Amino acid sequence: MRLLLDTHVLIWALSDSPRLSDQARALIEDRSNQVLFSSAALWEIDIKHQAHPDRMLCDAAQISDYARRSGFQCLQIAERHVLGLASLTYQDGARPHNNPFDRIMLCQAKTDGLVFLTHDSLIPNYGEPCVQSV
Repeated sequence: MRLLLDTHVLIWALSDSPRLSDQARALIEDRSNQVLFSSAALWEIDIKHQAHPDRMLCDAAQISDYARRSGFQCLQIAERHVLGLASLTYQDGARPHNNPFDRIMLCQAKTDGLVFLTHDSLIPNYGEPCVQSV
């Protein structure tokens, strides 16, 4: 299985956080799975680090280095991912989801046939079969 980690799942996996569910941990640690992280996650991390270095202790370069050392691969944003944004639909009446980083990562997963691991309760409102809530 090819997994794309949402930003918070990536951070939790790298920091061995107790917030990472047993299900997510098992999928990430399963050597038969390919684990990817998005360049969008690095962008999100760096924005948060610059705004709140006291809360986001690592910057994008550090996270990227830790992720690669853990055997994770970076998935760059490509034109096909951006064009995929037009195909996303959101459940009527659901609480709005305004995170552009999540939307592009969801499109990366959808377009490239990946499983998007997320803990964000709003992502399933897109109704995409590639989403796995953990």
